[in-house]
Amino acid sequence: MAEQVLARAKHAGASGCDCEVSEAYGLTVTVRKGKPDTIEHNRDRSLGVTVYFGERPKVRRGHASTSDLSRAALEQTVDAAAAIARHTAEDECAGLPEPELLAREPRDLDLFHPWELGTEEAIALAKRCEDAAFATAPVIRNSEGATVSTQQSQFVLANSHGFVAGYPGSRHYLSCAVIAEHKGLMQRDDWYSSSRVPASLAEPRALGRYAASRAASRLGARKIATRQAPVLFEAPVAIGLVGHFVSAVNGGNLYRKTSFLLDSLGEQVFASGVDIEERPFEPQGAASTSFDDEGVATRERFVVRGGVLEGYFLGSYSARKLGMQTTGNAGGHHNLVLKSNGPDFAGMLRKMGRGLLVTELLGHGINLVTGDYSRGAAGYWVDGGEIQFPVEEITIAGNLRSMFKGIVAVGSDVLVRSGRASGSILIDNMTIAGE
Repeated sequence: MAEQVLARAKHAGASGCDCEVSEAYGLTVTVRKGKPDTIEHNRDRSLGVTVYFGERPKVRRGHASTSDLSRAALEQTVDAAAAIARHTAEDECAGLPEPELLAREPRDLDLFHPWELGTEEAIALAKRCEDAAFATAPVIRNSEGATVSTQQSQFVLANSHGFVAGYPGSRHYLSCAVIAEHKGLMQRDDWYSSSRVPASLAEPRALGRYAASRAASRLGARKIATRQAPVLFEAPVAIGLVGHFVSAVNGGNLYRKTSFLLDSLGEQVFASGVDIEERPFEPQGAASTSFDDEGVATRERFVVRGGVLEGYFLGSYSARKLGMQTTGNAGGHHNLVLKSNGPDFAGMLRKMGRGLLVTELLGHGINLVTGDYSRGAAGYWVDGGEIQFPVEEITIAGNLRSMFKGIVAVGSDVLVRSGRASGSILIDNMTIAGE
């Protein structure tokens, strides 16, 4: 199909073309209060094609897509993309990546581990997870459900420079969200596990019990007075801080000048003990790949070393806008690892001594242009290196630039989510707005 599309684009007079053909299918089951709540079978097929007319700096671009993969539909989709291109303005940065940057020998990264899971078996797994949550403590009174999902896909990416490659992949998921209630007051919490390999998922009962214990431990939450104090971000929310950094050094935000880290390459943007690596070749990794969405070869690198910013996240278009070369990040990053330089979670609490442990963030109070950060939060007050009581209805505020430089330690309690790995992050000082 990809070859057919490229041939049709050439016949239409395109100077360049790339396309991706993919299919995906899977099963998702949610059980709530012991009964199946949703059962979803999905099967998706799609083709996207981009054609280019002219040579840089005078390139016109058109894109079209279809879920009908018949021969006639593929030809119509190419013709639609070509028609769009003929009516668009010229763009000096559009076009395929340079041929020498394309991946020539893609690696096998062991990304495909299908799960032959039937609907009844999925329901039983989800029920086992939720039942364990309810059995953990009598205060667990309600549930938003336990979910089991198994997905698999395959794709081929090809372009008129001669690149053609693809691979199958799998993603599996188990989650549980429950509600604890005591004296009319309720608290909710959840947990999930995801992996490309079914056997690597958390054991369902253990996951349910953990989700329940998290919800129960939040009962009796109170407000605290406004103050300045150290803040320890638990690993799941710490990963969100890594995400804000990724957005700030993303090529699109940089060339649009909507980032507080504009022109920061080579500068100290984190505390000196912070290293962030990109590892695209991790076997079974959530964001592992030998090539990006344009076919450009990926590479292992330090994005941040010793707190110094060494690289951006660029695709071909954003790189040209900035007068730079693509970093092989069209479509996103590939397995970011914030290296641990601190103790385990209990050790991180002791290291903080007295301050706020944040386990949940609310709202989207982040200004990427200025770095200003203000979000609703919940968690626990820590004193003497130990958790004292749960806290809610507070706001934490600061500026991402000073927060990054104020990182005291990254814990060894490493969690991997969304292709990012991080332990808990301790920041030396933030404003906590409460009563």
